[in-house]
Amino acid sequence: MANALGLDFGTTNTVLARHTEASDTESVSFNSSAGTSDTMRTALSFIKDAQLGAQALKVEAGPAAVRAFIDNPGDCRFLQSIKTFAASPLFQGTLVHARRFQFEDLMEVFLNRLRSYAGDEWPATAKRIVTGRPVHFAGASPDPALAMRRYNDALTRLGFPELHYVYEPVAAAFYFARNLTQDATVLVADFGGGTSDFSLIRFERHGGLVSAVPVGYSGVGIAGDQFDACIIDHLVAPEIGKGSQFTSFGKRLDVPASYYRNFSRWNQLSIFKTSREYSELKALLRQAVEPEKLERFIDLIEHDEGYALYQAVSAVKMALSGQEEAEFSFAPLGKAVEKAVKRSDFEAWIAPDVARIAGALDEVMDKTGTLAVAIDKVFLTGGTSFVPAVRQIFGERFDADRIETGGELISIAHGLAMIGEREDIAQWTVPFSA
Repeated sequence: MANALGLDFGTTNTVLARHTEASDTESVSFNSSAGTSDTMRTALSFIKDAQLGAQALKVEAGPAAVRAFIDNPGDCRFLQSIKTFAASPLFQGTLVHARRFQFEDLMEVFLNRLRSYAGDEWPATAKRIVTGRPVHFAGASPDPALAMRRYNDALTRLGFPELHYVYEPVAAAFYFARNLTQDATVLVADFGGGTSDFSLIRFERHGGLVSAVPVGYSGVGIAGDQFDACIIDHLVAPEIGKGSQFTSFGKRLDVPASYYRNFSRWNQLSIFKTSREYSELKALLRQAVEPEKLERFIDLIEHDEGYALYQAVSAVKMALSGQEEAEFSFAPLGKAVEKAVKRSDFEAWIAPDVARIAGALDEVMDKTGTLAVAIDKVFLTGGTSFVPAVRQIFGERFDADRIETGGELISIAHGLAMIGEREDIAQWTVPFSA
């Protein structure tokens, strides 16, 4: 019987794991209208449903939420990457069909949908929920104490007797260490959608049991989402008017860059459609020096093509992980954005972000006084770990035979479930103070 539930509440995906009777771990499966999966995109959709009552909202999560948004773009409120709001003091809630939701409300709603989708697989008898947290939360000026208060408020509502928090790369290290056959100092690099985190842990075997000693942690609020933003900023935004001009009283002025802010978040395009800035954008069309570019932008908004754009960007990023050049195309914008993208160009766009990731890695090494030769194994996890420029960070510091990958989507949740079953769980948790 599982004593603990491991919760990896991720920026892009969420995974739940539990122990099995065979002392192994398994992912909890979710069965929604979009099918069955052991991972769930961290997204919510809200639609008014008259059959449920005048004020009632029909809520979906994950792929079902994406489908609801695509099928009902005008009537559906869609929210994704909820985790990015956790540590932001500026986020004081959002209105959803005239009802205000705080961060902790959104997290509670999301997890309750997961519990519903899990059905009988939800471990109702589990006493502990062990939740991962990044070493450094994403955002310009994140407040980690605020984030943890919000996490704790939301998770308390689920009714578990015990709440525990563990750094995400530490959990990934436990997942990796299950296959160790000898003592080892392990560096885990966890690349999520919003953060890149690093953890150093010493694993030792004594009498058939594995003990672990934490050595140090570091992290930075940059990962895959920022790489997507770079692709859009260089490939798409210039073709829909960013950097172009308009005329006013005989002067040429730049089209406001604010129109393109947060453009990498595809669901924001539907919100932009109802904004004052969108009305201003349409008014500029008559004065634009290159009106065809703004027309493309307006068509993109009017036809709710944000999700298709997101898929096209993800496809070219993945392709560039395995080849030196890839074709980027996005049918709604026609030939304007049909371009061959070189990996070298992509790497130039993300170079400042890769440098910050490398700096966070060097920080944990320097802070703990650990030399590269003292690291026995390096474990890379998370989708962004496939980006060659990111892998090069480790190739320059460690021998290739010490670098391993695997369990990119499930390692954290399974590691959390493993930690939740340990008697020394207090050694691995991050203290929570209200």
